[in-house]
Amino acid sequence: MSATPMISIIDDDESVRVATESLVRSLGLKARTFASAEDFLQSALVGTTSCVITDVQMPGMSGVELQSVLRARGDTTPLIFITAFPEERIRRQVDAGGAVGFLAKPFDGADMIACIDRALGEGSPVSLNS
Repeated sequence: MSATPMISIIDDDESVRVATESLVRSLGLKARTFASAEDFLQSALVGTTSCVITDVQMPGMSGVELQSVLRARGDTTPLIFITAFPEERIRRQVDAGGAVGFLAKPFDGADMIACIDRALGEGSPVSLNS
């Protein structure tokens, strides 16, 4: 029997972290939250997490910068981006880096579940800007 996947959730907004963590746990998955990309990068979960859900805009390192750092290290962990400002330029940038999802806040739970399923199953990318 395989281990339960761990999903890392990174957002500076505590309410988003709590709600997303609840959704992930309702799927029978493990979840760990981080208030910043820097906190995640300093954790033991880097390189072992099954998927990262990250905000695009945060104080300090952005989600886009996090993706660049991970890819530069050779880390191919699937990333799902969430943002209150769904700009097409940013979507193209994260897609080029292999994002499996780009969701506008507030996102529908079913859309996030579809992204997580794709991340864990290496399915097609999802981009929902509305």
